[in-house]
Amino acid sequence: MKELIEKLGAEAGISPEQAAKVIETIANFVKEKFPMLSGAVDSIFGAGEE
Repeated sequence: MKELIEKLGAEAGISPEQAAKVIETIANFVKEKFPMLSGAVDSIFGAGEE
């Protein structure tokens, strides 16, 4: 997760806090739209853990 936050921050020019919020927002959106993928999303994104 830390690597993704750093990459997003570098490429989008945003702070680590903003990058983490972006990832959280996307993960929550995917889980809302595709509940059957909830476990996979949590696994991929570390369930919000850094």
